[in-house]
Amino acid sequence: VNAKDIALRLEILRIEHRDLDAAIIALAAQALPDQLQLARLKKRKLLLRDEIAWCEDQLVPDIIA
Repeated sequence: VNAKDIALRLEILRIEHRDLDAAIIALAAQALPDQLQLARLKKRKLLLRDEIAWCEDQLVPDIIA
């Protein structure tokens, strides 16, 4: 997998992460939010964060100090 593919995947993940954030805020603002749905969205958001971190690590060269 080359850097261009990783950068593209990273952008897609960041957009999905932002969208999930908005969905979580909207759901939590409801009078009786669906707690199960809220938990699922938050879990998905955490998985995305981990994948974003992995992609970022792949794009940043290792520096031996």
